Amino acid sequence: MNKKFFLRTTLSALLVCCSAFAVDAQTLNDVRAKMAAKSNATPPTKEELTQISEAFGNFIGKNLKATGIEFDIDAIVKGIRDGAAGKPSPLSDAEYEQKMIALQESAFKKIADTNLKAAEAFLATNAKASGVKELEPGKLQILIVQEGNGPAVTESSTPQINYTGKYIDGTVFGNSEDAGGPITIPLDQTIPGFSKGLLGMKEGEKRRIFVHPDLGYGTTGHLQPNSLLIFDVEVVKASAPLDKNFGAKGGSFDDDDFDDEDADDDVDSSKKTATSNTPAATPARK
Repeated sequence: MNKKFFLRTTLSALLVCCSAFAVDAQTLNDVRAKMAAKSNATPPTKEELTQISEAFGNFIGKNLKATGIEFDIDAIVKGIRDGAAGKPSPLSDAEYEQKMIALQESAFKKIADTNLKAAEAFLATNAKASGVKELEPGKLQILIVQEGNGPAVTESSTPQINYTGKYIDGTVFGNSEDAGGPITIPLDQTIPGFSKGLLGMKEGEKRRIFVHPDLGYGTTGHLQPNSLLIFDVEVVKASAPLDKNFGAKGGSFDDDDFDDEDADDDVDSSKKTATSNTPAATPARK
């Protein structure tokens, strides 16, 4: 996964809007057909159609924020009206694509810069919090939530863990529960901040790990660029055999599973985004 993929998917929410509308329209037509087959069926009222239209517009408006681009809402509404009326676009397809790419790149940089400042400010404050220990000044911090009493995780371990990954605002971007329970992951296939944060953890220990983007995904991962990552981790076993399906689709912790080469179809990308606001993630290496 790289910046190119992020730029291509910032507008995927809009593609989702269109596909969702198509599905909803088809569903509505099916409902109408069934209703028409009944003698007492009544067509939707004008008020109901107005409500549906407004709800659809609201859905689009909410997803516009996910792009990171400050669109001119009035101009979007005008474009919709003109397009519905068959009027020409103010830009050719080539001009639109060129300008949109430049706009997306600008939005990407703005998000990355904002997230980096927030990450560094958070770590500077968090370093003073009770119980927080800095493993790398300004880059990696841990907080032991519950002591363990079993074998400890080493550099050569493949620990079995439960985890939840969050952003600064508490939004969850991934967890082991979604993966079906505890996961077993080689430390050499995780991001540096995660693997270093796990070292020394004993079985039964629970630890919170705070990872600066330099030891996380930086601007190249499948999450928002330069995000501070917070992991709540519990070590079930200090070292366990890898699942026989490790490396297969859905069982690999390699970030290549989210590589741009696997997302050439924009529609497929939009479907991935539609399942959640942020793709579920294991703490895979870059």
